[in-house]
Amino acid sequence: MIDPRLERALGTVVDPEIRRPLVELDMITAASLDDGTARIRLELTVAACPAADRIQADVRQAAVSVTGVERVEIEVGVMAPATRQALVERLRGSRPQQFGPDTLTRIVAVASGKGGVGKSTVTANLAVALAARGLAVGVIDADVHGYSIPALLGSADRPTRVGDMMMPPEAHGVRLVSIGMFVEGNRSVSWRGPMLHRTLAQFLSDVWWGDLDVLLIDMPPGTGDVAISLGQLLPHAEVLVVTTPQRAAAEVAERAGEVARQTGQRVLGVVENMAGLAQRDGSILELFGAGGGDEAARRLGVPVLARVPLSVALREGGDAGAPVVAAEPTDPAAAAIIALAEALRGTRSIAGRGLPVSPA
Repeated sequence: MIDPRLERALGTVVDPEIRRPLVELDMITAASLDDGTARIRLELTVAACPAADRIQADVRQAAVSVTGVERVEIEVGVMAPATRQALVERLRGSRPQQFGPDTLTRIVAVASGKGGVGKSTVTANLAVALAARGLAVGVIDADVHGYSIPALLGSADRPTRVGDMMMPPEAHGVRLVSIGMFVEGNRSVSWRGPMLHRTLAQFLSDVWWGDLDVLLIDMPPGTGDVAISLGQLLPHAEVLVVTTPQRAAAEVAERAGEVARQTGQRVLGVVENMAGLAQRDGSILELFGAGGGDEAARRLGVPVLARVPLSVALREGGDAGAPVVAAEPTDPAAAAIIALAEALRGTRSIAGRGLPVSPA
């Protein structure tokens, strides 16, 4: 039995992982108010719920806001297996084919022709910049062999399993998942095509992403198995190609864009990273040459969407897990990525996509 006054107050408390109200998730099984004492029965989805303390604190705060409540007693338990499975099935049923062709989530793969061009750094900072502008953002670290997104975002958390679903952790307002969350220490992952395909498919289907505005996918370099799998699983995705100013890199970057097009994906544009280092006298030291971004864009017939200069703050932020767009937003590299985020917000196209409505 739940007291209506407490039910209204507790209806504002949201599970930080599932991002739905506790009352809607059947996590509040009883709530009574007697002689100034609110007695609440809270059932967590799993025993080792990492958000347990936060949920209890939010429940307590909501309860004391009710007129007449002087004390709050919370009894904490764990959902019975049957209740938890029913919840999982309900969640799955509410989001059929979340990233299917008619999805309203914008899916952007960040690709590169070769490694070492800063693709993951761009992905992590772009995600944080988009989240800071009020968008719900998720990141899949699809670079299984060279996973780095958790470190770049400063996250050591792992997904919480609820039945056969995974609730992704959040860092800097971004939900993320990576194979690095499932291996011990800094162990390498040596998998071939079928395992890579299965991993990407599971990240798309078994992770409870909630309602996302944007899903960024940090791709491995090159045009191998994961690029092909992404084309099969998400042919409607859009692609950002990251390259350096070095002209030799432009040729390789073109291949990443072309393999995306072969599977029906749209290349949005090119991001030129490491685009010179500003000197004290105002000149630019072009350590990696010049023109690579323009050449890659010319070859692909798309615009250069951003030029991200070399930046000590960008590198230090990556090492510390503190993205520069949040830590030092006025840094030139941060400003370039923030401008990229603003540009992406204004270029979404839903032409040819159906809206999830039906006539009355």
